Amino acid sequence: MQTLKNDIVRARVSSELKDSAAQVLDGLGMSMTEAIRLFLTQVSLRQEFPIELKIPNKTTLKAMSDDVTEDSYDSVDALFNEVLSDSQH
Repeated sequence: MQTLKNDIVRARVSSELKDSAAQVLDGLGMSMTEAIRLFLTQVSLRQEFPIELKIPNKTTLKAMSDDVTEDSYDSVDALFNEVLSDSQH
């Protein structure tokens, strides 16, 4: 049985946000309408917001505002060794 789709949902967003999202969705083979319908279906099925939202803590906020470095590492181990040694000081 097909559900009638006759209600309209409207939202105002910036053209930049709409265009950026449309590009991503197009790459997924999905229209904006399908994405919105999928989102609302998940809200209805889960009876909650389907995306985990968190307020960044002080450490995360600091990291987000820090300058990006050009550091590179020969291996993941080298990166973790530096990160772990920095956190112990």
